[in-house]
Amino acid sequence: MSDRFLGTGATGQDVYEYALLRVVPRIERGECFNAGVLVYSRSRALVAARTHLDEAKLLALDPGADVAGVRAALRAVEGVCAGGEAAGQAAHDDAGRRFRWLVAPRSTVVQAGPVHTGLTADPAAEAARLLDLLVK
Repeated sequence: MSDRFLGTGATGQDVYEYALLRVVPRIERGECFNAGVLVYSRSRALVAARTHLDEAKLLALDPGADVAGVRAALRAVEGVCAGGEAAGQAAHDDAGRRFRWLVAPRSTVVQAGPVHTGLTADPAAEAARLLDLLVK
């Protein structure tokens, strides 16, 4: 298969997709804040998550929030991205399938936002860059 179909262009950059991970402490209120980012690169068979939970924001939106539970949910997302035994039932799924499962709409405290695209020479580093830019 040619590089064109894998998402690697003549510029040496890869097409990648990303979505923000949002914490919605009280679903009925609809308030949220960014707590992480998911990055997927088909050409590199990479799905990665970087998270950062701002406990002050969480507790400002819901003083009774389960901080440990939200942290566990964010760690679970990271585990699915990592694959292997940390991914649970998704352990044998390819990177694209794990990414699509993670960005599927759901009514939980940790949700993925809309999927966006970009170009990068280093999809793995892009996760850290987006975390610093959009979350921290």
